[in-house]
Amino acid sequence: MAIQRVTMPKLGESVTEGTITKWLVKVGDYVNKYDPIAEVLTDKVNAEIPSSFTGVIQDIIAKEDETLSVDDVICTINTEEIAEVVEKQEETVQPAAAVSTDHRARYSPAVLKLSQQNGIDLSNVKGTGKGGRITRKDIQALIDAGVQTKQQTKSQQDVVRTNGGDTIIPLDGIRQTVAANMVRTKQEVPHAWMMIEVDVTKLVQYRDSIKQPFKENEGFNITYFAFFVKAVARALKEFPEMNAMWAGDHIVRKKEINISIAVAADEKLFVPVVKQADEKSVKGIARDVNDLAKKARSGSLRQEDVTGGTFTVNNTGSFGSVQSMGIINYPQAAILQVESIVKRPVIIDGMIAVRDMVNLCLSLDHRVLDGLICGRFMNRVKELLENASEETLPVY
Repeated sequence: MAIQRVTMPKLGESVTEGTITKWLVKVGDYVNKYDPIAEVLTDKVNAEIPSSFTGVIQDIIAKEDETLSVDDVICTINTEEIAEVVEKQEETVQPAAAVSTDHRARYSPAVLKLSQQNGIDLSNVKGTGKGGRITRKDIQALIDAGVQTKQQTKSQQDVVRTNGGDTIIPLDGIRQTVAANMVRTKQEVPHAWMMIEVDVTKLVQYRDSIKQPFKENEGFNITYFAFFVKAVARALKEFPEMNAMWAGDHIVRKKEINISIAVAADEKLFVPVVKQADEKSVKGIARDVNDLAKKARSGSLRQEDVTGGTFTVNNTGSFGSVQSMGIINYPQAAILQVESIVKRPVIIDGMIAVRDMVNLCLSLDHRVLDGLICGRFMNRVKELLENASEETLPVY
């Protein structure tokens, strides 16, 4: 009998786990290679997991709503269909008492990993799975119940007392993954910060002069954000040091300029990518941003939509923020927060004038970047935005 294991695939850069939201098959179903067998949710994308083999579903290991790490086994497939039929026949005549109680060889990688991390002896655990198999939920239940583990001292620090009327909101797979990634980034990356003020009065005038005919011709809005992304992409082309990643014993300077953007949908945050932004016009970037936002909100982002980002631009100004310091999108080296455009009095040639101003806030990985190169990069972005016109930031 040839039993093959199907594992949780890696569905994006920096994605370390996924949540099975729905099984599309059941035990005994025949599947062809590449047939979809389950739906999975990560912090970046909703996707279908294809079968890695042709055969019959032998065992479904991962449960719906269960979160597993990349490469954890989710199911097994019998690639010899006739062997599956024989096995089912044998099961029908085998008395229940004859079922082996030694399930050590059937511990899944997820069970082994979680038990080892929390110091749980599997020989003392009673499994609730098929045939007494120990599942990941069995281990998690012990942890939640307060079993003595390596993590107990730490978990006691996280206990929050609840009172009547308090609402407890369970963490879904996306929020858990985002939280884990943010903690990892803050623990591993030495963040530094920089902020500059930019006078975008010309940009506001330029965009206002074209927004109505643009909407009529193209069918979607030309936003300020598209101009900011284009200015950043141009500056990254001139300062390739910024378009880099830390890789332990070396730095990788990326050739393609792919801008990650943050899109909120139903209290979830997705980070799709505008590919090769330096080669696109403002119109092309605006179209990509519009299309990616629609996909995120409809749950139709694909793997290729969320992978390959080299630098992140976050439109925090859309929520009214005027100053913020973002956490870097691992493994990138920097993230730029674009804040709200607000009218402020400024001094120009000794006189007070009301101008449209915006703060640009940069978080940087100090292992990869320093203040000198970041200062030059930010000043170039500032120069492009303050002189926005059809010549410097063409829409078409």
